[in-house]
Amino acid sequence: MRFSAAKAAGRLLSRRMADRLAILAGKVKAVLLADDPHASAQRSSILAFSVRAGSAAIALLSQVVLARWMGEFEYGIYVLVWLAMLIMGDLACFGLHTTIIRYVPEYFQRKEFGLLRGIFFTGIWFSFTLATVIAVLGCGLLWLLAERVEIYYLVPFILGFICLPMIALDNVLDCIARSRSRIIMALTPAYIIRPLLVLVFMIAAHEAGWPSTATVALGLSIVATWLTTIGQLWMVRRALAPELPNTKPDYQLGQWLKVAAPIFFVEGFFFLLINVDVLMVGRAMDPEHVAIYFAATKIMALAHFVYFAVKASVAQRYSALLHKGDRNEFATFAQASVRWTFWPTLMLGFVILAMGYPLLLLFGPAFTEGYPLLFVLIIGVIARASVGPAETLLNMAGKQNICALLYAITLSVNIVLNFLLIPRFGLMGAAFATAISMLLEATLLSTAVYRTMQIAMFILIPVNPSVKSEETH
Repeated sequence: MRFSAAKAAGRLLSRRMADRLAILAGKVKAVLLADDPHASAQRSSILAFSVRAGSAAIALLSQVVLARWMGEFEYGIYVLVWLAMLIMGDLACFGLHTTIIRYVPEYFQRKEFGLLRGIFFTGIWFSFTLATVIAVLGCGLLWLLAERVEIYYLVPFILGFICLPMIALDNVLDCIARSRSRIIMALTPAYIIRPLLVLVFMIAAHEAGWPSTATVALGLSIVATWLTTIGQLWMVRRALAPELPNTKPDYQLGQWLKVAAPIFFVEGFFFLLINVDVLMVGRAMDPEHVAIYFAATKIMALAHFVYFAVKASVAQRYSALLHKGDRNEFATFAQASVRWTFWPTLMLGFVILAMGYPLLLLFGPAFTEGYPLLFVLIIGVIARASVGPAETLLNMAGKQNICALLYAITLSVNIVLNFLLIPRFGLMGAAFATAISMLLEATLLSTAVYRTMQIAMFILIPVNPSVKSEETH
């Protein structure tokens, strides 16, 4: 006997309410079952958000445990070193990881399997090798400048450099999996398995009586990162093997690097933009203040998960639709991605402001000093969400040079504001510098998309009539 939720609702509820529920059920069904780009991207966004939400719970728990056991000073050292490694790991990819996402849909569509093998091989070994070179140079630089570096940073930074090659490799594997819309395979290793392993290792170390220092935490992070990345490499190769005939790799390194270079600046400027405030606080203030500011940004990062989830799921779709050549469908999809980003971010922002104080208290009583910062940082988060993944659209559309210039401007403004405001206003100065910079970022990106592609990527601009009619259809 078949059960119909719509018929049951019609019997139990008023006609008006039943009609609304039927419309909602139809939308949910379309997202779950349809195979058009909108539904597929929404499913990918939901998967990506689910992974990031699970990661948020694990990361929050692990960071709380680390902060409680290590104290503000050691915790501040740990987060500053780890953040620096994440930034350098992204830069070590030289934009090739995002270039992979751009070219893979095109190569699969044309059945150019030699180029597919070539770009996968190049991305993996280029990034791993460059990260290794950076790590060796970094250790050498630390040795030369040992007298000018605070003694408590020396060993932790050396340990961080040991982990750097695997961080870079993880970024490439993430993008290879995303280029084939394998969101779970892309995000789970770095956002679920690695932080979970770090947490388990820290608990085991604490029970064994090991000292709760930044050095111990970074050593355990090395083990967790190497195990996770090697496992992800095995999974990605195993998953892609049936899709790639055993053809000879074909290389277009010059073309790939030409495209990757401006993307490198875009990705580098963007990654620095979202983390430079913590680095600037570390330059101007002691590790205790770094720990407090990082905890506040970690709480606020929960609202960023929607943005990163949508970004992770739409890049491949942007590329595919561009190569398909239907401009109206592409514009419809781009504007829809803004709505998917903004409204959930806005709701999450209010929840975070309400829960921010007790969440910071979990880190320790001293960390509640960062609660007022959330009310400033949320302005920038909402501003970025209001234009959706606009920089991803520009990159996939071949406008990466423009995007790089805009991020260079925004990052420069951010650094100048941090230099001016932190000495005078402390942590609140860093928060204002970040919020103002993100407002500028959103304005520049939205303007660039409209002027170069005539697509309105801003939540307060109504959908173009032609786009709206196509979306309704």
